[in-house]
Amino acid sequence: MMGKIVWVLLVVLLLVQAVLAIDGVSVDRLNIWPMPHSVSHGRESLFLSKDFELNTEGTKYNDGSGILKDGFSRLLDMVRVAHVVDGNFSKIDTSLLLQGLHVVVLSADGQLQYGIDESYKLSVPASGKPGYAYLEAHTVYGALHGFQTFSQLCLFNFTARVIEVPMVPWTVIDQPRFFFRGLLIDTSRHYLPLPVIKNVIDSMAYAKLNVLHWHIVDAQSFPLEIPSYPKLWDGAYSVSERYTFADAAEIVSYAQRRGINVLGEIDVPGHARSWGIGYPSLWPSKDCPEPLDVSNNFTFKVIDGILSDFSKIFKFKFVHLGGDEVNTSCWTLTPHVKKWEETFNNFGNKLSRKTVVHNWLGAGVAEKVVAAGLRCIVSNQDKWYLDHLDATWQQFYMNEPLTNITNPNQQKLVLGGEVCMWGEHIDGSDIEQTIWPRAAAAAERLWTPYDNLAKDPRQVTGRLAHFRCLLNQRGVAAAPLAGLGRVAPEEPGSCYTQ
Repeated sequence: MMGKIVWVLLVVLLLVQAVLAIDGVSVDRLNIWPMPHSVSHGRESLFLSKDFELNTEGTKYNDGSGILKDGFSRLLDMVRVAHVVDGNFSKIDTSLLLQGLHVVVLSADGQLQYGIDESYKLSVPASGKPGYAYLEAHTVYGALHGFQTFSQLCLFNFTARVIEVPMVPWTVIDQPRFFFRGLLIDTSRHYLPLPVIKNVIDSMAYAKLNVLHWHIVDAQSFPLEIPSYPKLWDGAYSVSERYTFADAAEIVSYAQRRGINVLGEIDVPGHARSWGIGYPSLWPSKDCPEPLDVSNNFTFKVIDGILSDFSKIFKFKFVHLGGDEVNTSCWTLTPHVKKWEETFNNFGNKLSRKTVVHNWLGAGVAEKVVAAGLRCIVSNQDKWYLDHLDATWQQFYMNEPLTNITNPNQQKLVLGGEVCMWGEHIDGSDIEQTIWPRAAAAAERLWTPYDNLAKDPRQVTGRLAHFRCLLNQRGVAAAPLAGLGRVAPEEPGSCYTQ
């Protein structure tokens, strides 16, 4: 009888272990975020050699721009996490030393655009097989994702004072679930200095987010230089809270070298009061400064000029035109605009099939959009607005973009999703802890295959806490998991338990 009880308990234990496994790997032992498509590991350890190097033999990508080389340099910085690696390598068996990372990129094309292949395969050998870890990707941007995953396999060994790769051998086969995995920043409500934006971009790469939606201007300020209409940035808060045309180009380049597209936005015709500071004729009247005066041909010339200048900087396939919260009362109260109103109301009743609808109002919109045959990006404000501090990381994690969309053809119309960092109460002093770790919860939802996602957020608490602490170690001011958004630590204790 006792033997039968033991056997039943053993079966139950095995079933529990099976529930906690992804492709044979116990998820409570993994500290990779976001969870890869497929992963396996062993129980041994290796160490990075003192001269751990990048080997690109056999690659088709010539790396003339240095994207791969720079990415590898950042990888070394990430795994060291600012520690001094001064261990005695002569005391380590050479069979336990990894000499470098062999990277093979199968495509010579280095163009970053929506829908590129971001997949990669990463393998780290077992001890006794000295040599190189191996990373294969179709594009250099897939290789950059592989660097991020490899960095999370490594840790600083405080005893040996070298970089350790535990749990070898590793095999990771990975690709994103959605092509559009975005984060919105708002530089109109509060100006964000360039170093702050670059830090946000760096942290996005850690979580494999790939679109920075830059909400540049709004009613409150117009901080961007537009060469075609140089008085537009008269609407900036001050002469020092501005971005030159070259600044914007630098942000795009900085992001691109990290595998991140920049989606530029001008919000028309509403949210545009700041435009009229430099060009008052864009206002319907002095008493009604927004929406833009759509009866004035000059308005459309300015919009055309902005889009023309945008095209010289923002190379992403999409441009965001806002279009939300248009209060038409100014139009109806201004005689010269009112005469034009009927034409405007009839304009755009049928959206072009090329249109992508950005869903922000709430649940149920995405399914209606794709049912109409249009593409959609999900950002429902009740779950994925970072400025809503009452939205917990658990809600961010469980927000499913394909809710109630069961038709496979309609599912393909959902390009992905985006978490939104609106800036009414956010500036350079608190943006990082407001974004992280909640944005990371959404990042896994957008990257990891649906069947590999936890069905209960409690299953990923420890792993997300580890990622949050990793962000802190890398200099990102990510807030604790416990509590609401942007919460402070409740009391002294380990990072991993907050």
